[in-house]
Amino acid sequence: MTDIKTWVLTDTAQGIWMEELELTSPELGVEGASVRKRVLRGGLCDGVDVIEVDNGAFQYTILPTRGMGIWRGSYKGLDVGWQSPVAGPVHPGFVDLQDRGKLGWLTGFDEAIVRCGLDNNGGPAVDIVPNNMGVPSEVELTLHGRIANLPAHRVEIRVEPGDEPTIKIIGIVDEAALFYPGFRLHTEISTTGGANAFTIVDTVTNLKATDAEFELLYHCNFGPPFLEAGSRLEAPARLIAPRDPRAVEGIDTYAEYLAPTDGYIEQVYWYEPLATDAGATLAMLRNADGSRGVIVRYNTQQMPCFSQWKNTASMGDGYVTGLEPGTDHPNSKTFEREQGRLMSLAPGASHEIEMAIEVQDTATGVQAIQEEIAAIQGSSPTEVRREPLARLSG
Repeated sequence: MTDIKTWVLTDTAQGIWMEELELTSPELGVEGASVRKRVLRGGLCDGVDVIEVDNGAFQYTILPTRGMGIWRGSYKGLDVGWQSPVAGPVHPGFVDLQDRGKLGWLTGFDEAIVRCGLDNNGGPAVDIVPNNMGVPSEVELTLHGRIANLPAHRVEIRVEPGDEPTIKIIGIVDEAALFYPGFRLHTEISTTGGANAFTIVDTVTNLKATDAEFELLYHCNFGPPFLEAGSRLEAPARLIAPRDPRAVEGIDTYAEYLAPTDGYIEQVYWYEPLATDAGATLAMLRNADGSRGVIVRYNTQQMPCFSQWKNTASMGDGYVTGLEPGTDHPNSKTFEREQGRLMSLAPGASHEIEMAIEVQDTATGVQAIQEEIAAIQGSSPTEVRREPLARLSG
């Protein structure tokens, strides 16, 4: 294959929207691969566009209707994702972000990978910004922001030539309002034939003529078969600190996981990651015997912060852990601003983020990842704080 192949699924500016499309290996030019676009019908899923990518080994589903998130995946029969109490994917039309004290985001939360941002990536908060008259005014920020509940206005499938042709799903999502910040998320989600990974390259652009702060966090959520009693999180870190008194209770076992536990209350730990000189780093959730692992790769020059969310509740309540790289920590926006962690974009400027999700399904593969983590850690000690740090918890 020498030419780029493109199929436009959605382009609102051109009046294009394709309800169904199925591409097989001969059309894609990638052995064993397929891509299918369809629309879900019925219940809370009604009207949700899904794109199902199969590279011959790794299958994953992208949700253009929900901010180009990754709903779930499977690598050689190993589920990548989790079992949420929410029967999704939920159409954003059924999600009231203001519900339950601005916690309505949770009524649509069941993805394996969901973006939190772009105006806010943390908890509900009140921020002070200039209104249309230039007067500082209060605005309410809802849990984890709006981007995951906004649809893409342009979506295409692209296959790029090479020794290993690349299958890309490209989407554009705008988060904008009159008198308030305006951002564009351009995402490319790509893989190659038979690969054990897929890559996400996101570019966030400030659409307005004034500087704009932004936040972005990737809520990467995994349950069984990677999460079980005795599973561990492995990640190179300079410092690890509990978020709050509840997290302090588990500080001695922050890296270890329980079996599903009735009544479990979440625990969150803040990490200051270590990385290579180029900023490359990773985190791995591995099962108890080290025979399988799921890995999040990212770059600290693009996302300097990392959070670990432990929620080993009963299966029915959501047995899951989150590996969460971000531009800052998911505290209130005002607190992150005070700590100097908010990123800002000049008019028309962009910030690019690249991350990857990888699966290892053998003990040898998991061991190789652990050695990679150990090499980044090197001789640097990990400082584990036994109490919340004022500069990290707000």
